[in-house]
Amino acid sequence: MATVGIFFGTDSGNTRRIAKDISTTLGSAVAAKPVNIRNAVVADLLAYDILILGTPTYGDGQVPGLSTGNVTESWEEFLPTLAGHDFTGKTVAIFGLGNQKGYPDEFIDAVYYLHDQFDACGATLIGEWPTEGYKFKASKAVVNGNFLGLALDQENQKELTPERVSAWLKSIASAWENG
Repeated sequence: MATVGIFFGTDSGNTRRIAKDISTTLGSAVAAKPVNIRNAVVADLLAYDILILGTPTYGDGQVPGLSTGNVTESWEEFLPTLAGHDFTGKTVAIFGLGNQKGYPDEFIDAVYYLHDQFDACGATLIGEWPTEGYKFKASKAVVNGNFLGLALDQENQKELTPERVSAWLKSIASAWENG
């Protein structure tokens, strides 16, 4: 069985595409096929020691879900189901998609919400990413000068995505291998 579980939420499909790229880069011996969070239950995530989670940020910094107009369940509905579950011993890395020009005051805020929930459940969070090279005003996902996960902007910096994903995967693989 693959050791890394990849779960994502999406409306447009951009986050799914990045999740698939990550899975392909890691290879099937390491990473499981990515799963849309609307098709998962907490036990699915608990089956892995290492999780890579992806989310876009919508509107005023929200995770995808019913309140953002998504007709299917997504992170908004899933996150409350984590309450009472213990992720101690699990390693979690998060990537987020956002639009730093269109939503400069809440760029990749959704990463914060995932990070906060999994931290509260005892997970070990890895995968911080530098803020250099981005132009935004504010983000809940910035702590101590770094993003809490990989920040991607498919609207304004799509050409930087492959390099950013590759560098981030190397950094998180190093963290879980030495962890």
